[in-house]
Amino acid sequence: MTRISVKPILVLAGGFGSRLRSAVPDVPKPLAPVNGKPFLTHLIEDLVSQGAQEFILLLHYRAELIKSLIAEIVKRNDMSEVKITCIVEDTPLGTGGSILNAIYNLGITDSFIVINADTWLGDGLQEISLSSANTIAAVNVKDCSRYGALILKGAKIEKFVEKNSFSGNGLINAGLYHLNPEVFKNFVKNNYISLENDVFPSLVNNGSLFAIEIQANFIDIGVPQDYFKFCKWIEAGKLNAI
Repeated sequence: MTRISVKPILVLAGGFGSRLRSAVPDVPKPLAPVNGKPFLTHLIEDLVSQGAQEFILLLHYRAELIKSLIAEIVKRNDMSEVKITCIVEDTPLGTGGSILNAIYNLGITDSFIVINADTWLGDGLQEISLSSANTIAAVNVKDCSRYGALILKGAKIEKFVEKNSFSGNGLINAGLYHLNPEVFKNFVKNNYISLENDVFPSLVNNGSLFAIEIQANFIDIGVPQDYFKFCKWIEAGKLNAI
């Protein structure tokens, strides 16, 4: 595949990380230590290796700590060509509200990429950038119960199956999206908006949300068990699939 310039990436990094607090009590979830450096550093480095050139960090909880890390990253010689902007929300706006806030603040008119700051997807950035807008990356996992499942008809998403209502092998939302700002036009700025509960269902109802399956290592470090699993994988040199 011909390598392309990746669209700007909005990084959802404002959550409280309550489920991981027992394992990582002192810092926000994106700064959870992994083999000597924060998870967010690993994530940004991996995305840059896939072609990312611009990041917009959407922050709230303990934003000053994340901003300090970003200041260190941008000083590095190997990051000299990478642009990183931070937007801090005064109140929690939810995943969708954070994006809408960024659209207004930055005057975003073109489509963009969105990724969760607690999700690792070791490939797929080029594919999602080449996809049509309003497409989400999907991965196949052995047990969908924790994540919920995607029901597709061709590439079109017909339904999101709720967490714990479906188990076994299947496709799940991998937390990487290519979105058009137009999908947020009917939502109100500064309101709490959820991508998963508000934005995506409206797109599904309109038949305008699609998925592409990505073959890549995937993990969500949001719970201690998977956080420690990711730490061991990195420490072992990413030798095998997660």
